[in-house]
Amino acid sequence: MQHQRRVTQQQMEVRRRWSSPATAAAMALVLFASSSSWSPAAAVGAATELQKHVAFFDSNHDGIISFSETYEGFRALGFGVVTSRFSATVINGALGTKTRPENATASRFSIYIENIHKGVHGSDTGAFDSEGRFVNEKFDEIFTKHAKTVPDGLTAAELDEMLRANREPKDYKGWVGASTEWETTFKLGKDKDGFLRKDTVRTVYDGSFFSKVASKKKGPSANQA
Repeated sequence: MQHQRRVTQQQMEVRRRWSSPATAAAMALVLFASSSSWSPAAAVGAATELQKHVAFFDSNHDGIISFSETYEGFRALGFGVVTSRFSATVINGALGTKTRPENATASRFSIYIENIHKGVHGSDTGAFDSEGRFVNEKFDEIFTKHAKTVPDGLTAAELDEMLRANREPKDYKGWVGASTEWETTFKLGKDKDGFLRKDTVRTVYDGSFFSKVASKKKGPSANQA
C-alpha cells in the first residue's frame, strides 16, 4: 500500500508540474539565432536541423526572431497572453545575447538563427550536436532506453525519468532548459492515450511540428493563461 501511495504521489507531481503555464517557457529554449541574410528559402540544403526547428518563429523570414515573433508564435500554438509573454521574455532574454553577432543592429532581445547552435545546452538527449546537426543514434536512444510501456511512445513519468537520467552534475541551467523544452513538447504533442510518440518527436527535431500544431488551432485561445 505504501509503495502504491508513493507511485501515485509521484504521478500526481509529474502531472502538476507539466500542467503549469510556466513550463511553456521553452521548448524553444534551445531554439534560436542567425544573421539578417539567413532565411529558410536561401538556406535550402544548408540549414541545420536546429535552424529548421526554430524557423516557425521567424515569421518574416529575415533570420532574426524578435520578442514579438516569439510571443506571436506561442499564441499561434494556442498558449494564452500571460504564458506567451512569459515564454518570449525567458527565451529571447536567454538566447538573444548568446546568438548575437558582433555587427548586430537588432534588439538584444532578438535571436539570430544563424548562431542558434550557441544556445545548445547540456543535460539533454544529444540529438542535436554542438553545431545544431541531428544525431539519429541519440534520437533512437530516447525510446530504446526510456519507452517502457510501448516501444514508440513515452508517458509523462517515463519522460520525467529520461530527464533525470540525462542530468549532468551541477548543470542547473541545462536541467531547467531540458525540462521546460520537453514538458512543453509533451503538453503540445501527446496523443489521446497520453503518449508522446516517436514520429511526433521526430517532427519536433525537423521543424515541422510547430506548423502542424498551429494549423490545428483556429486561433490563439483567449481563455488560456
